[in-house]
Amino acid sequence: MTIAPLVRTVQVKAPPERAFELFAGHIGRWWPKQTSVGANPHVDVVIEPRTGGRWLELDAEGVETQWGHVIAWEPPARMLLAWQLNSQFTYDADLITEVEVNFTATGEGGSLVTLEHRLLERFGADAEKIATQLGGGWPTMLGHFADHVAAQA
Repeated sequence: MTIAPLVRTVQVKAPPERAFELFAGHIGRWWPKQTSVGANPHVDVVIEPRTGGRWLELDAEGVETQWGHVIAWEPPARMLLAWQLNSQFTYDADLITEVEVNFTATGEGGSLVTLEHRLLERFGADAEKIATQLGGGWPTMLGHFADHVAAQA
């Protein structure tokens, strides 16, 4: 079974360099606290800025909960992340779906941010259910990101 990739976009009023920085470097500021996957609410979400870097959340006690890792780091145009959360939204080192985020310049100093979450069939029997959940969740997350960019202007 193949599940179509989820593709979601948002326009922000920041050039690609700034949009990339705010997406990756500030993800802990715009990712909602109530969407933690760890045992406790996160105080930060981190994408380590390099190929092979980790993607994780940190709670107030300093406990790290892994989300995945960086497959490709190409600022300011693109990042490719390995999403390693299973259908119960817990870390699974053996599962990789991909989240690619592209930043394209638009007129007037803005950017089109395109997020594609693919290889969803790797969720197996839960693939359609998870695709539906993620399909509703990514637009919300991109909305939080756009709000964060606007607040930085």
